[in-house]
Amino acid sequence: MKKVGMPRGLYYYDYYLLWEAYFNSLNLEVVSSIKTNKDILDLGIASCVDEACLPVKIYHGHVAYLKDKVDCIFIPKYIRLHKKEYNCPKHLGIVDMLNSSIENLPPLITPKIELNNKADFKNIMYSVGREFKKSNKEIKNAYKYARKTFSKQDDWIQKMVIPDYNKKELKKGRIKLLILGHSYNVYDDFLNMGLIKKLYNKGVDIATVNDINENEYRLYSYNKNKRIFWTQGRKIIGTAYSLIEGHKVDGIIYISAFGCGLDSVLIYPIEKKSHDYNIPFMTITFDEHTGEAGIDTRIEAFLDMMKWRSESENYLPSFR
Repeated sequence: MKKVGMPRGLYYYDYYLLWEAYFNSLNLEVVSSIKTNKDILDLGIASCVDEACLPVKIYHGHVAYLKDKVDCIFIPKYIRLHKKEYNCPKHLGIVDMLNSSIENLPPLITPKIELNNKADFKNIMYSVGREFKKSNKEIKNAYKYARKTFSKQDDWIQKMVIPDYNKKELKKGRIKLLILGHSYNVYDDFLNMGLIKKLYNKGVDIATVNDINENEYRLYSYNKNKRIFWTQGRKIIGTAYSLIEGHKVDGIIYISAFGCGLDSVLIYPIEKKSHDYNIPFMTITFDEHTGEAGIDTRIEAFLDMMKWRSESENYLPSFR
């Protein structure tokens, strides 16, 4: 059985179930790289350009880990996931970066994901299946199975990172924080140093962008005067505005990678909206030099300040 490698980074957390179901249905074995760890990061740093952000370096590490273990590596180019919207330029160029940085790579399967309507994705999956010499009938059945399985993606992600996710009711007395950021920052435990589990262990309930359906986050994101050009950015801002205006969270932590151009645009309006509704907001920026002790200190300080806020409504910091 042919082995197809899937690097555990970037859009892996958004589309893993879809592609795993698709390839398995075509009688192909999916081999995911291991969870991010120090060895993966070191591989990425050694093979990637210095100027790249941490998630891109980590992705290089996952590809380097897989290259001698599989027959090919699946790296789709997610260019456009919605009409008139695009993704980070580094995502668009990731295949070229990998080809120029890592030697002796196996064949890369790199379909262009440019979606203007639902039919586009079906056509893309047919083209991927044909690269593996599969018949139209096999591809059609695999496509149907993959779409059905993909409906469980949000629950799969939440269960993977949030303890006791099945117990959806809030426990009395626990505060609820919205954890924002790109999926590869929020759901990679190594990159964010186990932030979500640390918060949960300190008595915090967690909300993420996967708690809001697409219709709702798009409705709230359209409230901005300027159109948002990035699909992930629209999801982040729309979720934040929905939960802030609905008074459904007690505070917000935004996880960002150092040097992220998209986050430099997205963070300010969310922080401003949080200030308007008197909701505590904190940004935590990560790179390969970030120390865990410093992150722990910031988390504890943020939660302490939220506690003081709950005891004294006049304890409001100024907005800068």
